[in-house]
Amino acid sequence: MTHVLIIGGYGNFGLFISQTLAKENGIKLTIAGRSKEKAEALVRELQHGTHVQSYRLDISEPLQDHFKCLKPDIVIHTSGPFQKQGYDVAQACIDCGAHYIDLADGREFVSGITALNTAASENNVLVVSGASSVPGLTSAIVDKYLPEFSHLESLDYGITTAQKTTRGLATTAAILGYTGKPVETLTDGKRDTIYGWQGLRARNYPLLGWRLLGNCDIPDLTLFPERYPGLQNIRFYAGLEIPLIHITLWLLSWGVRFGLIRDLSGSAPLLLRMSFLFDWLGTANSAFHMQLSGTDHNGDAKKICFELTARSGDGPFIPCMPAILLTRKLLNGELTQRGAQACTGLITLDEYLNALGELDISWTVTE
Repeated sequence: MTHVLIIGGYGNFGLFISQTLAKENGIKLTIAGRSKEKAEALVRELQHGTHVQSYRLDISEPLQDHFKCLKPDIVIHTSGPFQKQGYDVAQACIDCGAHYIDLADGREFVSGITALNTAASENNVLVVSGASSVPGLTSAIVDKYLPEFSHLESLDYGITTAQKTTRGLATTAAILGYTGKPVETLTDGKRDTIYGWQGLRARNYPLLGWRLLGNCDIPDLTLFPERYPGLQNIRFYAGLEIPLIHITLWLLSWGVRFGLIRDLSGSAPLLLRMSFLFDWLGTANSAFHMQLSGTDHNGDAKKICFELTARSGDGPFIPCMPAILLTRKLLNGELTQRGAQACTGLITLDEYLNALGELDISWTVTE
């Protein structure tokens, strides 16, 4: 049996991945994390004749002995925030000959994973960082529609979250970590500096209505200008459903930008607890949009807008899908690439959307 180890397997994202992979045939599944009790509780819930076990693992400890004991074939790392992590987990996987997949959304972390490419290739393993919505889904969308353009000039896209969904401390800390701080992007073909959670704007999403959005720092801002040469503009936004919360964070971003506040990430536990007080004002509905602009093969202006709406609290499952799909491909021998790379070019948009088919998620494409 293929041994799959999920680090943070009982957390917000890890839970859905664990629940999904526990139904796969031919897998021995280990759910690991700092709390052996939480891991054991999930194992009891998932025992449906599958091979599932718990294990206490803290990524701040030396991992070599743990991995020698467990002997995993595939390791899925969901324990963020990744912005302040090194590549210790990935390196330990390379050393023990295990494939590595993470759900990182840290810009430098994901784009820098290629530093492990030589070691991963020599040990015949695949190391994938950013197996999440960005750049997993976003690159799949661009790859799908890129052939319809003679020249792709601009990408304008973003996500608006649902208030009534589980929110994790790691994700909150990651967002607060760049709030009010300079973010480098591409404007008119040149490097440009914007600021996290500023650039306030509003967008009317189908079935949801108007939502506020602000600048967000993601791996795509580094990866896409190289992956899609000729790109002149790229901007990614994120937003919170409740306007009061979004505007409060926008105001705090100015405090950081002007040096009145050093960093907001240390306030993540407090701000996260406070956010739950507003759940009664929100919904369980979230959305994503991506607009691609450029010229078609006749030289005429062309735009394609992909919009996705998630209801019933299913939005947080979207970033889990790349890790699940990559694991299945490795299990079936469909993924022969080796080395270290960001999660681009490994999953098609059709594969991604098919995996979302059982969830309360719909999408449209307009031109």
